[in-house]
Amino acid sequence: MFVDRVKIFVKGGDGGRGCVSFRREPYVPRGGPDGGHGGEGGSVFLLAVSHQNTLLPLRYHTEYRAERGEHGGPGNRTGARGADLLVSVPPGTVAADEATGDVLGEVLSEGQRLLLARGGRGGKGNRAFLSNRNRAPREAEPGEPGEERWLRLDLRLIADAGLLGFPNAGKSTLLSRLSAARPRIGDYPFTTLSPVLGMVESEGDGFVLADVPGIIEGAHRGAGLGLQFLRHVTRTRALVHVVDASGTSGRDAGADLRVVREELRQWDPALLERPQIVAATKRDAVASPDPLPGLEAEARRSGLEVWPVSAVSGEGLAELKRALARLVREGGTAGPGGNARAPLDEGARIHLGPGKDGHP
Repeated sequence: MFVDRVKIFVKGGDGGRGCVSFRREPYVPRGGPDGGHGGEGGSVFLLAVSHQNTLLPLRYHTEYRAERGEHGGPGNRTGARGADLLVSVPPGTVAADEATGDVLGEVLSEGQRLLLARGGRGGKGNRAFLSNRNRAPREAEPGEPGEERWLRLDLRLIADAGLLGFPNAGKSTLLSRLSAARPRIGDYPFTTLSPVLGMVESEGDGFVLADVPGIIEGAHRGAGLGLQFLRHVTRTRALVHVVDASGTSGRDAGADLRVVREELRQWDPALLERPQIVAATKRDAVASPDPLPGLEAEARRSGLEVWPVSAVSGEGLAELKRALARLVREGGTAGPGGNARAPLDEGARIHLGPGKDGHP
């Protein structure tokens, strides 16, 4: 089951309290205070692990508390620090504060960590309060509580190129022919209910291709599956518009391309600045009149190349692979909103405001 958005509670460990103690040994008169400090509480971190590709485990385990620090002891013994807690997530996960919408950061590569909740500081023992005026302090500090908050975790798949288009345009079939991925394929709308990734090899170059569920008019407002999956294209280097160019569906191929590009503009105008091409699919069964000239005319108005292909006969697939490899090389590496895929500083708070679906 693919889950790409969850809500979790995190809490850093409380700091241990300081100790009130006095040195009591034979032949050591007035030994003085020797109360140790409390240990720091553990912190909660987000950890990127490449073997995960869904947030499903976090749907059923929503509370994460780090270990508290131990209390200080006599003999100036400092309490042990609480153990940190690591929350494993797939690369590409963004963490945002549920209450304020502030983005804490993201983890993009294997082993990268992001601080979610800092542990509390340990309290000082009475040894710290010794002074010329107070030779026998009987006070110590309690440990500070750890940070706690509710977070929204949002997974945005990391792919080099994304397949976009209306339902039944042939995206899943095309992905299955270009890569070893085996997405669900059927002759009905919204066969693909979650993004599918496939590895494509072309003349020594390898890149990751994502099949995003079909986009329909109004997707940026939540129509169809738009709000659930449009955000996954924000991390792609390049976009491939997959358009049914057979003419058998009764749809206008040029209008379909125009609608999908408009949905991208409404969702995030920066997406239209990514390198893009058009894959005109189902060319093995072309009706009359041929919709390809109209599609090419619409693509020229947007400055896009059109590659006629057939996933059934294999026509044009090798050329499309080479074009995609070139497009990925030219596209650079894109992150949310078109920025480079560079991790934010640990613990950074950047307010991006709510997204189109009301969430960061």
